[in-house]
Amino acid sequence: MSQQLSPVKGLPMDRDAGPFDPPAALRETRPVSPMLFPDGHEGWLITGYDAVRQVMSDARFSNRLDLGVVHVPYETPGMPVATEPSPQIPGLFISMDTPDHTRLRRKLTGAFTVKRMKQLEEGIIKITEQQLDAVAQLAPPVDLVREFALPVPSLVICELLGVPYADRETFQANSSKFMERDVNLEDKMAAFGGMMGYLGQLCADKRAEPGEDILSDLARDSDLSIEELTGMAFLLLLAGHETTANMLSLGAFALLENPARLDELRADPTLFPNAVEELMRYLSVADIFYRYATEDVEIAGETIPAGSTVVVSLLAANRDPAHFENPDVLDLHRKVRGQVAFGHGIHQCLGQQLARIEMRAGFEGLLRRFSGLRLAVPAAEVPLRTNMNIYGVHELPVTWS
Repeated sequence: MSQQLSPVKGLPMDRDAGPFDPPAALRETRPVSPMLFPDGHEGWLITGYDAVRQVMSDARFSNRLDLGVVHVPYETPGMPVATEPSPQIPGLFISMDTPDHTRLRRKLTGAFTVKRMKQLEEGIIKITEQQLDAVAQLAPPVDLVREFALPVPSLVICELLGVPYADRETFQANSSKFMERDVNLEDKMAAFGGMMGYLGQLCADKRAEPGEDILSDLARDSDLSIEELTGMAFLLLLAGHETTANMLSLGAFALLENPARLDELRADPTLFPNAVEELMRYLSVADIFYRYATEDVEIAGETIPAGSTVVVSLLAANRDPAHFENPDVLDLHRKVRGQVAFGHGIHQCLGQQLARIEMRAGFEGLLRRFSGLRLAVPAAEVPLRTNMNIYGVHELPVTWS
């Protein structure tokens, strides 16, 4: 990497100014940019749409955290810059390459097919409507995160996995702490240990007495160790409620901040499926992902040397004006084909169809049941999750007429 490249210093991912600010616009000038980590290590930042898709589908970029050196790309108070590889966690296939990734993910393919999700849609809508009934009984203002956006995906994923919903306060508190940026390593690992301990016992119980749920189906598979089963349960539970909960709340915030879009949806409910895709593109709550170059690779005219840490921004890709016209505009009529909010390649989100159904049911139900839905505080007072690895809002106070 030559000196004249002038590496970007840290990730341009400041979203403090508002919920819809993408990273700095590097895409037009250099979609593949050298980046300087806080410890002085030089890596690469990928922001262009085509380059992001290429990196995420190229097997020469590894997902394994136990390769090379892993670096924290932003200053985190209380968190030392990591300079050692992270050990592989059994069952956590999101951080594995083939053939290990293929072996574990294949065991879940049947549970998350489009056909299977459509069969579950009626039950998901029922859960959504029951939660909306509960919201309607409350006196506004109401925190839409606590009363709706978090309970719905939590109820759905608990039912699918066979996790007792009564235990939600424990696993939600631990998952929230684990996803914080500004938390010391000891507290983060304590939260991780708490979740793994809880799920380890749950998986052992299901292996002894399996029921009718996804974790029980996995527990019946003698090819899986209890450690692998626990790691898979951790990944499914964390991803199953964190991302969808934040999309529901941040998506509602985006719509409430765009009254014309609300009117469009109310006038034409057939727009909801496309609205979900556009909101995913527009918000990209899961933004930053890491890869590790296992050999020299040329991307967009730049040679990324073997051993490089590569940071991929899905938000930047989804806001790339070379692929999406007027990308900073929320356009519910946009042809959103190809948005990468669910990732790309073999690691593309396994539960994306489930998330789509939950978001369609959630947004449609909210607008149908609460015709006068509006923010109960000025938009600037809505607390944003700028301290979390999954973006969103901590609270969303709303009222209605």
